[in-house]
Amino acid sequence: MLVRRTFLLVTVLSLAGCGSAGGAGGTAAATPAFVEPSTAATASAPEAVPAAEELTLPVTSASQTTAPSATPRPTVTATAIATSAAKVKYVFPVKASNVAFHKTHAKYPATDIFAACGKPVVATTSGVVLEISLKDKFKKGSPDGPYNGGLFVSIKGDDGVRYYGSHLSKVLPGIKPGVRVKAGQEVGKVGKTGNSSGVCHLHYGISPPCAKTGDWKVRRGVVWPASYLTSWRKKGQKSPVAAVVAWKKKHHCSA
Repeated sequence: MLVRRTFLLVTVLSLAGCGSAGGAGGTAAATPAFVEPSTAATASAPEAVPAAEELTLPVTSASQTTAPSATPRPTVTATAIATSAAKVKYVFPVKASNVAFHKTHAKYPATDIFAACGKPVVATTSGVVLEISLKDKFKKGSPDGPYNGGLFVSIKGDDGVRYYGSHLSKVLPGIKPGVRVKAGQEVGKVGKTGNSSGVCHLHYGISPPCAKTGDWKVRRGVVWPASYLTSWRKKGQKSPVAAVVAWKKKHHCSA
């Protein structure tokens, strides 16, 4: 019975936070106990391997020395996608013993990861910082927009995927656009800035780096993260690359 009540609490918080209409933090100040998300299929379609032309990887140093400058960059096969994903390491984005998240989210594909304010937020994988926010400009009652996230960090992983975490209480010194980070490196602290309904949590979104900065509707999340979070929390290495490439092919960076 206790597990069911905890699960219900996480569900309510997920639907109330991050800018859903009429959401309120209210009595949900306490951090819920961890609830293992369902491993059943999420709302997203099964992850089909994308067509080869949909993802272009940088030319390797070896090919740069042998191929003429006029030769176009190679397209990626399914094998290359799998190889690229295998080269990166994935870690769960919050370091805390008491963590909960849900496979659904209000309005669009994302996840709210509930943990106490001040807990470390870390880079999901190695990559480069694309965009940060150091000031909470959100005003209560304002329509959905780029300020919903409050303080945030956006990282382009070495796998080509963008990882976004918001509602931070702090972005660590030295974390700024262009800086390289390693998987598991701390980048900020869990908080409740922006449109968080007053509840400590990390809003977590996965997307392609379409415009790289400023494209907030894509940046906030376009692929359901829960199945990947479930894997990473168990030290698994499930990759979102194929799902992100498939979304970009279908939607052309329009969210």
